[in-house]
Amino acid sequence: MKIQEAVTLPLFKNVCEVADQINQETYVVGGFVRDYLLGREQKKDIDFVTVGNGILLAKELSKSLGNTSQVSVFKRFGTAMFRYNEIELEFVGARKESYSEDSRKPHVEDGTLEDDQKRRDFTINTLAISMNKETFGDLIDPFNGVEDLKNKIIRTPLEPNVTYSDDPLRMMRAIRFAAQLNFVIEEKSFQAIIDNAYRLEIVSFERVMDEFQKIMMTDKPSFGLNLLEKAGLLQYILPELIALKGIEEVEGQKHKDNFYHTLEVVDNISLYTDNVWLRWAALLHDIGKAVTKRFDKKVGWTFHSHEFVGSKMVVKLFRRLKLPLGAQMKYVQKLVMMSSRPIAVVDDDATDSALRRLLFDAGEDFDDLIKLCKADITTKNERKQKRFKQNFELVEQKIKDVEERDRVRNFQPPITGEQIMEMFGLAPCKEVGIIKNAIKEAILEGEVENNYNSAYNYVVDLGKKLNLELKNS
Repeated sequence: MKIQEAVTLPLFKNVCEVADQINQETYVVGGFVRDYLLGREQKKDIDFVTVGNGILLAKELSKSLGNTSQVSVFKRFGTAMFRYNEIELEFVGARKESYSEDSRKPHVEDGTLEDDQKRRDFTINTLAISMNKETFGDLIDPFNGVEDLKNKIIRTPLEPNVTYSDDPLRMMRAIRFAAQLNFVIEEKSFQAIIDNAYRLEIVSFERVMDEFQKIMMTDKPSFGLNLLEKAGLLQYILPELIALKGIEEVEGQKHKDNFYHTLEVVDNISLYTDNVWLRWAALLHDIGKAVTKRFDKKVGWTFHSHEFVGSKMVVKLFRRLKLPLGAQMKYVQKLVMMSSRPIAVVDDDATDSALRRLLFDAGEDFDDLIKLCKADITTKNERKQKRFKQNFELVEQKIKDVEERDRVRNFQPPITGEQIMEMFGLAPCKEVGIIKNAIKEAILEGEVENNYNSAYNYVVDLGKKLNLELKNS
């Protein structure tokens, strides 16, 4: 089968010429071929396999293209790569691999194209297009990858237990591809994932999270998250999420299944954001419910302080999962902590003070907080759903009015600590902090307008109460 139309870029003609000059069989492989056949947008990276020296091919091709960017060489792996016209090109010699029981790092030796195709994870990634002149554009498909693309199936080229046991990260990749492409994992292959799920423990969290993040960024993350749970992989990644699963009944009273509710919230928010950390906030917003769940005969099931407990859990989770511990973690922690706050100001009698405090505490993340709250509405009762959404729209309007009037988002007191010290001739001391905090509280409570003159007069009066002498009027 020829598919020369897939390789019409002038670059491929250069590859063909260089491959023939150095007398090496060369093929375009993997994602480029797969995505072309699926009609997907082509990625900005192309992989080449050559039966011979991949580093030599990369260097000779770079030279023939007059490429100015450096060729990066990885001798240990026999690979090389460089960028050309915004495309990342990677080259590797065909190889065959064998694995030991306790490592996903293979023993590698030179091999044929067939050897190289056998070592690949899925049939849809074994497809190769010839780059040599006599066979240019020929599609090599020894494992019926084209049929699997047509039938939307994820299947391993070899016996699946071997594929997954050799490299357990492939179990994550199977679910990631299924989620991204909306494919089905072939039955034997999925059973092999279940049987080998425990092997995920030998894979670093960094590699696992790389795949998990891609699942989180799919159009419908619950598809992949559900597969992770059914395959038994999620318990090795987020057992805290598994703990939310199930419905308990006491004295005829039930609570909802917070695991499936959480997946629905993640799907809801994914309709409106590509911010992976906002999706994480949705994933973890109820993470504290398993440990705070209690049954009270008077009120039924309660989850008191689950937001506070959940926000503390975020830090431990991010640390264990090797996720960023800086601004991203603090952002997720903040949204988890505040995830129920807007509900408290939904009522018509919510005070301006409560609105100001909500806006002040949420700051620049207020809009994301409201998105999270709206996504959290998963009731199937259309009347209730409509009422809840209208309530949040009302809160947004109230907040907008308060913001326009009082300017408390990203609020900074109109008078600085330095100005307070200058007014009373003070060195840095606790009184300065007391006054600054008092100004903030007075403005948020609506006792003082958010401007310099009002704040100045308030500070003067407060200074008198603290027996401070005004030095600079």
